[in-house]
Amino acid sequence: MYKSNIHGANDKRKVNPDWFTDKTWMKVLSEKIKSKDQDIYHVHFERGSRTKIHAHDGNQVLIATRGRGSLEIFKRYGTSKTSFRIKKTETLRLNEGDIVHIPARTLHTHGSIDKKRVFSHIAINIFAKKNAPYKTTWYESDFKTNVSKII
Repeated sequence: MYKSNIHGANDKRKVNPDWFTDKTWMKVLSEKIKSKDQDIYHVHFERGSRTKIHAHDGNQVLIATRGRGSLEIFKRYGTSKTSFRIKKTETLRLNEGDIVHIPARTLHTHGSIDKKRVFSHIAINIFAKKNAPYKTTWYESDFKTNVSKII
């Protein structure tokens, strides 16, 4: 059994800036508790920052911990793996304490919706296969109708 605290000092990790629209950082919680079945992150989005559109090979759970955010779900059209059309099918507002489950292979984006406040959540990425790395495919898009490439 391992115990840690989400508010540990100086354990922020930079994120790949190609995967976010603005300043974002995270803490890797799964390393602190030696988790073997999922990756767990505390992700902090600066004002208005969000993820680029992406999909995971396993399920994901988000737990909003601060501010107001959103989760947007998209449907893809076309057979190309690298560029295709998209349509937003659902928008969920996320407030502190909200929990949401995102099924594997769901095209989505999430992050801050308020230009004046930050947003943070805990992301639990559940491995699709035991002892296999969790895979996320990130896309460049206009967030409205088109995905132009895999990042």
